[in-house]
Amino acid sequence: MIRLLSSLLLVALASGLDQPSFNPSSRVVNGEDAEPYSWPWQALLEYKASGGWSFICGGTLIGRSWVMTAAHCVVSGGTYRVVLGEYDNSVTEGPEQTIIVEKAIVHPNYNNNNVAKGYDIALLKLTECAELTDEVQLACLPPADYIPPHEMKCYVTGWGRLSTGGKLPNKLQQGLLPVVDYEHCSQRDWWGSTVKETMVCAGGDTVSSCNGDSGGPLNCPGVNCEWQVDGIVSFGSALGCNYPKKPSVFTRVSAYIPWIEEITGIDFS
Repeated sequence: MIRLLSSLLLVALASGLDQPSFNPSSRVVNGEDAEPYSWPWQALLEYKASGGWSFICGGTLIGRSWVMTAAHCVVSGGTYRVVLGEYDNSVTEGPEQTIIVEKAIVHPNYNNNNVAKGYDIALLKLTECAELTDEVQLACLPPADYIPPHEMKCYVTGWGRLSTGGKLPNKLQQGLLPVVDYEHCSQRDWWGSTVKETMVCAGGDTVSSCNGDSGGPLNCPGVNCEWQVDGIVSFGSALGCNYPKKPSVFTRVSAYIPWIEEITGIDFS
């Protein structure tokens, strides 16, 4: 499916339905088309360039006027907008809501020159509130400090590249990724010290995130809801989007719940 910028490949691609539809017995290879609007908190992030608006990253709607994404997806002084209720971005289907970003708030400890340090999270304040519909819903976030267990089956979703250096899809993709716990992911021949305990590893050498998925959600079975967003696509291997012992790495959302609540004023408990 789709994978992203890493501390090594760090350039964001400049270029109520609660449950997704899937066959649990099928093998997911490089993702598949998601059922339309089955991930209604998924956001598409665009930036304004001289030629108009261009897709850059994914995001998650966490409040009617707040979208969560990766810090490496935004730069100071940039002009951004989000598209909610999107599925096939090559056509206008009707449910889309396009809202300008008023301001982007990057975690103060984030270092764009060292994404592996962590803190790869940003909050986008929208100029107007999203209208909640069947196709546009708020995400459920995990309890503070919650850690997804090893081999939990989660879904990464986005419009990123279908393979290393490959094409971008029009339709939202989903890929089934098993969580790889810190004990395994931090082994020397895996990610080693690059991965931190404030991150989540998921996937392997068959399904992964890729360039353009950055900032999008890792959707896992929820503690207090059917699905919760446990991760934000952060980085992957410079060797390729599907590489052995280099699972996709996500910012662990539960590590930042207090900061998210402080910035948004929303109580996620």
